[in-house]
Amino acid sequence: MKGLVIKNTGSWYTVLTDDGQLLDCKVKGNFRIKGIRSTNPVAVGDRVTVGEGNWITEIEDRKNYIIRKSINLSKQSHILAANVDQALLVVTVVRPETSTTFIDRFLASAEAYRVPVILIFNKSDVLSHEEAHYQQLMIQLYETIGYECHAISAQTGDGVEALRPKLEGKITLLSGNSGVGKSTLINCLVPHANLRTADISDAHQTGMHTTTFSEMISLSPSLPQGEGALSAGTPPLRGGREGFLIDTPGIKGFGTFDMEREELTSYFKEIFEFSKQCRFSDCTHTHEPGCAVLKAVEDHYIAQSRYQSYLSMLDDKDENKYREAY
Repeated sequence: MKGLVIKNTGSWYTVLTDDGQLLDCKVKGNFRIKGIRSTNPVAVGDRVTVGEGNWITEIEDRKNYIIRKSINLSKQSHILAANVDQALLVVTVVRPETSTTFIDRFLASAEAYRVPVILIFNKSDVLSHEEAHYQQLMIQLYETIGYECHAISAQTGDGVEALRPKLEGKITLLSGNSGVGKSTLINCLVPHANLRTADISDAHQTGMHTTTFSEMISLSPSLPQGEGALSAGTPPLRGGREGFLIDTPGIKGFGTFDMEREELTSYFKEIFEFSKQCRFSDCTHTHEPGCAVLKAVEDHYIAQSRYQSYLSMLDDKDENKYREAY
């Protein structure tokens, strides 16, 4: 029996089968995907085969996925979602502040796995004049690089309507730090989802987790009801213009995983462009003579924050460690 994984609670996986059943399934302890050392070998968005006893026996090849290094197991990864069309990365400049290093690490990972990203700058309604100016500078930075950006307020709804056409007919991963307003944004986009939200911790200006597992949410409220039917918040049987959001738990850090040092340059769009002019083809852009990237940083064609993010990821490869601050 074939189906789609629409929810992952850590020990159970909810699978929507092709004939419309919702099954609670498990995977065997030794189940692993060849070539991927993951804490969650099955992810939301996976197409799977379910066998007798509701055991997941096979995973179809993925077109892509978003992956990060496991916080507790540095040698393993954690897959946020699979087979997505795009990702919305929700960030905030205050309460809490999303670091540019976190943004850049997410973007680099998405580039590595060919997942387009739209940056959503939330909480625009609570910014002071100086904070709004800083947000605009960040938007200009990422738009110049080539990323689509939107300034919104999920609390008031300002700017949210512009996102709807971008979600139609697509499977979209929603990610970001805890406390940036992902659940509030989903409730604004999908009123029938009724996700729980929480206030920011005043003591630490950080978010508190309200989503504890990954789940696929339909953007369409017109779902069948009644005994045996799909409950609100689960995808309809067939594709269409409805679109789905994959809600994921808030993450404090984003440790990159399975990236080769020599490939890293290509995951930073602007650094890659300047690297073509470097004197040496194996230039690491750290100290070499004739490095066009270092010259571009010096001349402010590459933002210092982006270059520092690149160096921090090079450092990951050297030190083989995960840094939660990122």
